[in-house]
Amino acid sequence: MSQRGLEALLRPKSIAVIGASTKPQRAGYLMMRNLLSGGFSGAVLPVTPQYKAVCGVMAWPDVASLPLSPDLAIICTHAKRNLLLLEALGKKGCKACIILSAPESQREALLACASQWQIRLLGPNSLGLLAPWQGLNASFSPVPIQKGKLAFVSQSAAVSNTILDWAQQRQLGFSWFIALGDSLDIDIDDLLDFLARDGKTSAILLYLEHLSDARRFVSAARSASRNKPILVIKSGRSAQAQALLKSHAGLDAAWDAAIQRAGLLRVTDTHELFSAVETLSHMRPLRGERLMIVSNGAAPAALALDALDARGGKLAQLNDDAVDALNTLLPDEITAGNPLDLKDDATVDRYLDCIEILLNSHDLDALMIIHSPSAVAPATQTAQRLIALIQQHPRGKQVTLLTNWCGEFSSLEARRAFNDAGLPTYRTPEGTVTAFMHMVEYRRNQKQLRETPALPVNLPQASAVAHQLIQQALAQGITTLDTHEVRAILQAYGLTTLPTWIAADSVEAVTIANQVGYPVALKLRSPDIAHKSDVQGVMLSLRSASEVQQAANAIIDRVKQTLPQARIDGLLVQSMASRLGAQELRVVVEQDPLFGPVILLGEGGVDWQPDKQAAVALPPLNMALARYFIIQAIKGGKIRGRSNAQQLDITGLSQLLVQVSNLIVDCPEIQRLDIHPLLAAGSDFSLLDVTLSLAPFDGDNEARLAIRPYPHRLEEQVTLKNGQHCLFRPILPEDEPLLREFIAQVTKEDLYYRYFSEINEFTHDDLANMTQIDYDREMAIVAVREINDRTEIVGVTRAISDADNIDAEFSVLVRSDLKGLGLGRRLLEKMIGYTREHGLQQLNGITMPGNRGMITLARKLNFNVDIQLEDGIVSLNLPLNKQVD
Repeated sequence: MSQRGLEALLRPKSIAVIGASTKPQRAGYLMMRNLLSGGFSGAVLPVTPQYKAVCGVMAWPDVASLPLSPDLAIICTHAKRNLLLLEALGKKGCKACIILSAPESQREALLACASQWQIRLLGPNSLGLLAPWQGLNASFSPVPIQKGKLAFVSQSAAVSNTILDWAQQRQLGFSWFIALGDSLDIDIDDLLDFLARDGKTSAILLYLEHLSDARRFVSAARSASRNKPILVIKSGRSAQAQALLKSHAGLDAAWDAAIQRAGLLRVTDTHELFSAVETLSHMRPLRGERLMIVSNGAAPAALALDALDARGGKLAQLNDDAVDALNTLLPDEITAGNPLDLKDDATVDRYLDCIEILLNSHDLDALMIIHSPSAVAPATQTAQRLIALIQQHPRGKQVTLLTNWCGEFSSLEARRAFNDAGLPTYRTPEGTVTAFMHMVEYRRNQKQLRETPALPVNLPQASAVAHQLIQQALAQGITTLDTHEVRAILQAYGLTTLPTWIAADSVEAVTIANQVGYPVALKLRSPDIAHKSDVQGVMLSLRSASEVQQAANAIIDRVKQTLPQARIDGLLVQSMASRLGAQELRVVVEQDPLFGPVILLGEGGVDWQPDKQAAVALPPLNMALARYFIIQAIKGGKIRGRSNAQQLDITGLSQLLVQVSNLIVDCPEIQRLDIHPLLAAGSDFSLLDVTLSLAPFDGDNEARLAIRPYPHRLEEQVTLKNGQHCLFRPILPEDEPLLREFIAQVTKEDLYYRYFSEINEFTHDDLANMTQIDYDREMAIVAVREINDRTEIVGVTRAISDADNIDAEFSVLVRSDLKGLGLGRRLLEKMIGYTREHGLQQLNGITMPGNRGMITLARKLNFNVDIQLEDGIVSLNLPLNKQVD
């Protein structure tokens, strides 16, 4: 996520073309031609010993002879010269370089050389970059590019050229167009950080084939997506495609989980990619999911309806007033509804009169207008009058409008008019619905990103016990644990398993079970019975999980007494609830080679094909994330929302998934966990069969996770000057209500010192951004106390690091009525210790001259204090190698 050198690459003031040529077929000629024809205003420096000038520009024989240090160099020579040229550029002081081609054997040396000279590399095998707002075409693309607000970043040169050609035909502009190539140095996360801050970019489109660092990508994407919509197309869904692209093999659904968790939107194919570009270029915030369809024909409306149903979309339901108003306008043979078929004789006036009524209605969030070629409603005239209506109507910007002008020749001018007016337009009903569902899914992902999770449930978490049991098993060389062996580990996290089956040396166990008084189904394992699926006995009818446990314990005890040599692995039992329709689920934890541990949820009782039969989520989970995970599994058809008898208890299953997540996050030795089946009967969840696979682990536990978990190690009990106790801990998403209450007890003056402006209210999104942090590039520590059986936040300190993890900007805010207790100092000392441990080099802050308390505290803690009275600010700086007194 380093931003070092990106300004030189993306906003260069001088460019050297190494290997510039006058031969039209050579890369050096194409690059020179594009740079000069693109309108770049900086210095262009061709480097070649063969010519005195290239394309009319004076050439230099080698890098050393250049009259200045170029910001950017583009190496267009044979790949065998890359290393020598890169070293020469480093000595000259060049800051960034585009490498057009390099063999895989050369890449390690290239990266080492670039690191030595602090040169940022784009590529190798990069098409280059285009920045139309700067007149920069540092690429091989022969297609001109227009200015726009959409940034496109691609790992494929072929896809880049295709998009450029398509955009030119559609007259679609870009703010940036960057082809990464093999991402040897500069990667997606670097560019996301840059583009998130770029004023010319309003939306970002990514084409991905691989990632080098999942956590860096997720962290940068989560940060950028809070400010700008980001769409992703990821190729390589199948194992064969992954092998062809030489990308990480793994579950494609893990990509879905990461993209969703970061608040992005994934599109699935090239057709959707083009549709996504159209959507992003004109995207307005979608206020809801209720779609109204208007058409001048039943067939295209039916195609739209089918596409909406297939994607799980929602039709708007018009109220009686709107229906009556439409029926008054429409001929008798047309009945108002959704879709609204205006018939093929619909005039322009009929279209506009109906659309005006719909715009007045608050029953819809989006309006899809379909127009098939018509003599009574000419395409261009209808489009122009519709545009005028939308621009004049008070709700024209509140209702999301999508237009589908079918046909080609007759609709070309109309679609151009929509583009010029900033209204999205599509060629087919299905494509229009696809675009709408892009918006819906993006809105859902953004809502999930900002959702306030439920208050944490009181879940047991005896991690020390689990660690001890796992280490004992590994010390004995045991790497696979069955249900009875894993029971104590699961119980440490509140997961109670039922004994699942008995293996005995003879069928006498059946008789024993009957003698105890509990008829059961026994699964026996002996030399005569090859598989544990062989069953003898009868199924048992018990009313609750506690009765099942009692029965199982009684049978196991009697078997131990009667058959001392028996291998007892458990007992298969089913409660009465399960016999009456309990749902069999399966929860599995796998290790993805890119994203680390992933949690899978699907149905039990089927051949397990995780890529087809399971929804996937990334740990860590909280209750809100787990709930979304379950709802996604239901909507995707991976599990049923109810059994034959009763509704699935989503809250109870959410708690179980959070417990599984906590176990996996805390215990890196767990390679695989398989709960199968998990019987769900009302609020009763029974873990009948569990398998756990272990492997020794030595390293950073958190580094294996794509999303950094809550850092428990930073929790600290603190005693204030008045003897009160506070817990200092990292902020949680669940703290949003507490943070709102805390801010309400801070005076306007203190808030003004903190935010440099008068703030009347913090919105939900504001508070979500403050509480939902990734604990990687941002840290917030809250001081929490318990008083009168209530939990309250009494102070907050926050530090946000730059993308290079060098500087961090800090702040401290203490409840106004609790000053003088040493709380501010203790909080800031805590943050100084954290940022120093995190590897940051300095801590910076800004306050006002009137904030005497903050200035005094900063001086006590060895900050450099620079009072700038003319600007009305005080700059605070602490080098983190400087110890606090």
